[in-house]
Amino acid sequence: MDVQYRLRGGMPLQGEVHISGSKNAVLPLLAASVLSDGEMVLQNVPRIRDVEAMLRILEYLGAATSFSPEGTVRVRTDRLRSKPIPEELVSRLRGSIVLLGPLLARFGIVEMAYPGGCVLGKRPIHAHIAGLEQLGARSMGNETMLHLQGTLQSQRVVLPEFSVTATENVLLAAALLPGETRIDLAACEPHVQDLQRLLSTMGAHIEGMGTHTVFVRGKTTLQGVCHRVAPDYLEAGVFVIAGLVTKGKVRLKGVEYEHLLAFLDVLRRCGGVWKYDDQEKTLFVDGELSSLRAMNIRTNIYPGFPTDLQAPMGVAMTQAKGVSRLFERMYEGRLAYLYELEKMGAHVEVLNAHQALIIGPTPLKGRVVASNDIRAGAAMVLAALSAEGETTVTDVRYIERGYDRLDEKLRALGARIERVTVGEQERREITQKAITRAVVGTV
Repeated sequence: MDVQYRLRGGMPLQGEVHISGSKNAVLPLLAASVLSDGEMVLQNVPRIRDVEAMLRILEYLGAATSFSPEGTVRVRTDRLRSKPIPEELVSRLRGSIVLLGPLLARFGIVEMAYPGGCVLGKRPIHAHIAGLEQLGARSMGNETMLHLQGTLQSQRVVLPEFSVTATENVLLAAALLPGETRIDLAACEPHVQDLQRLLSTMGAHIEGMGTHTVFVRGKTTLQGVCHRVAPDYLEAGVFVIAGLVTKGKVRLKGVEYEHLLAFLDVLRRCGGVWKYDDQEKTLFVDGELSSLRAMNIRTNIYPGFPTDLQAPMGVAMTQAKGVSRLFERMYEGRLAYLYELEKMGAHVEVLNAHQALIIGPTPLKGRVVASNDIRAGAAMVLAALSAEGETTVTDVRYIERGYDRLDEKLRALGARIERVTVGEQERREITQKAITRAVVGTV
């Protein structure tokens, strides 16, 4: 069975949307429950597949969990034990890697199959291993299983790169270690800072939040607390672009301006019209008044332009006047969505695995397109919203791993979007029709 979105474009989006809690923040926050001696309560949790997958892993290890319709998760880990986590639980959730640090710190051993998730080129885990080894762990894994064990001690840790999840793993481990751990080359993305705030509330003392050098003075016992998950700035970015490419007027509630600084600066310079209310934490996007011009995007570590907003911005480039340039620094597989955009009529020149040109504006046409990963899937939805005719976006399981009820939120803004489940035979027929239409279109 395949879940798909079917959309008809050309409708300006209008109205208000509330931004959900951060997908990238909530997974390490759930991992922090491993360190707690009481109940952990997380509010503003997005209802996405990755959260459900992480809860299943915690339950497999012995945790008691609940997830209310209002977005509150409760976790108790007093009966937790460390045991090998099988492939079927981690194969679709790369974020499960953040369990290495807390399980190792609490039990002295952690074993799991190699995590899966989106295919974005090579995403090695050497930074995780290097960070935890500097705390005293021994790596004893093989080609199919990760296996770390040892008694950890607070130390100076120099990460080999600005890895978000490796930083989170070392933070989680250090929070349970007495003494001071210094982390150099730490990532400082908003979701990393949200984890630091949670660990501080639980009882760890953390200095250097939001910087690349962080000091953690841990405690052997951390308390269960109530914490509200930070808003998802990546979801907010998608709705900003949705307003622009449909020439609509959209008001986003619950947005942290500082999290979107580089992104919004690019939009302002290329002709996007928006206004932010700091007191209300509200961002208003006026696509009707906007007139997009060519832009140059170079993704970078925070506070640079987010790699996770590169694909959505690629869609905006198709509607911008002139030659736009993309430079994806992080992942060599992250430009694959451009071939899907080409099916819809976009004028794209892929220079290499990291660079491309997009010439616009070009009218997009409805087609059958695929979701290559979470962010590329959101980009195809944005393209469909601005396209003429009907677009079918397949493999939306990727989208639903990272976006909380995206179809419902868009429908509330006036988008003509339908979520459908199709069988294998129907999926093949849709694919064959798409191939035939594409071949006829090139004759």
